[in-house]
Amino acid sequence: MSPAQAIPRIAITPGEPAGIGPDLVAMLSREPCSAQRVVLGDPQVLLDRAEQLGIHLTLTPLDPDQPPQANAPGQLHLWKGCTVAEPVIPGTLNPANARYVLDTLTQAADGCLEGVFDALVTGPVHKGVINEAGIPFTGHTEFLAERCRASMPVMMLTAGTLRVALVTTHLPLSRVAQAITPERLEMVLRVLHADLRNKFPLETPRILVCGLNPHAGEGGHLGDEEIRVITPVLERLRGEGMDLTGPLPADTLFTQRHLRHADAVLAMYHDQGLPVLKHAGFGGAVNITLGLPIIRTSVDHGTALDLAGTGQAEGGSLHEALATAIHMVHARHGNAAP
Repeated sequence: MSPAQAIPRIAITPGEPAGIGPDLVAMLSREPCSAQRVVLGDPQVLLDRAEQLGIHLTLTPLDPDQPPQANAPGQLHLWKGCTVAEPVIPGTLNPANARYVLDTLTQAADGCLEGVFDALVTGPVHKGVINEAGIPFTGHTEFLAERCRASMPVMMLTAGTLRVALVTTHLPLSRVAQAITPERLEMVLRVLHADLRNKFPLETPRILVCGLNPHAGEGGHLGDEEIRVITPVLERLRGEGMDLTGPLPADTLFTQRHLRHADAVLAMYHDQGLPVLKHAGFGGAVNITLGLPIIRTSVDHGTALDLAGTGQAEGGSLHEALATAIHMVHARHGNAAP
C-alpha cells in the first residue's frame, strides 16, 4: 500500500476447515469494511458453511493488478488455488486436509512478502491434526517466522489497551528457565521495543518486565534468574535509552497501579501473562506476531470443533484482529485510518 492509498488489502486464512474458522469468515463478510478482505481458502468449504449459517456470501476472484476496493457487505475477494484434499465435515478433523491449511498460510505469507497483501489475519488452526499428518508444527508464530526468515518472532496479545508479549511461547514449563538466556531476553526486548515504535506507533514505549520466579525471586531466595539473567539485561538496555521497569513480581504487576504507566508487559512464559490478558478480553483479544517483516494478527482462541456449523460461534476476536491489522497498516504508512 502506498502512503497515499487509503484502502489496504488484507489476506485472511480461515485455518482448520473443520473448525469455526470458515464460520467466522462467513460471519465477517456481513460487516462493512474499509479494507479489501481477501480470503485464502477452499471456496466450496466457505460457501457450504455460509449456507449452513444462513449467510448469503459472494466470493469474487481477486485481480491483484487492480487497485484494492473495499468489500460490500456479503462479499469477500478470493485468492485462487486453495482446495481441500477431501470433503470437510464440520467438527470432524481429517489429517488429509492438514497440508491445505499450511498451503493457505504459505500463500498468504508469500503474498505479504511480495507486496500483494498489506497484512495477514489468521483463523485458528489445530496443531494436533497437522502433527498427526506427519508434518511437524508448533504454531503459527514459528511457521510464519520460518517462512519469512525471521530469526526472533515475538508473540504479543492485546485486549483493549493491555498488551502482553512473551519471552518463551509453546514450551513445557520444565524447559522455560533454561530457555531464558541473556541473549534471548535481549533479542525479544529489542524486537518488542522496535515494533511498538514502528507498527503502532509509540515513540518511547514503556515496558514492564515480569520476573520469572514468585516475588521476582525475592532477592535470590526463590530463584536467582532475576539476579543472573534478567536484571543485567534490563540495565544494559536502559543504558541505551529503553524505558524498562522490572523485574517485577507477576502477581502484582498486573494491577492498575502499574499498568496505567505502561504500554506493554513482557512475561517470561505463556501461562504467566496470557491468563490475565484472556480474562480481561477473551473473545475479543488479538494475537500479534512481532519481529516479522509483515503484519500478522490472529484470533485468541482455538478451533472450537463442537461449534462448527452451529451458528453459535462468536466472531469478536476475528473482527478485532482485522481491525488491528488495518490500524497497523495505516500506522506503518503514517496514514490516519478512515
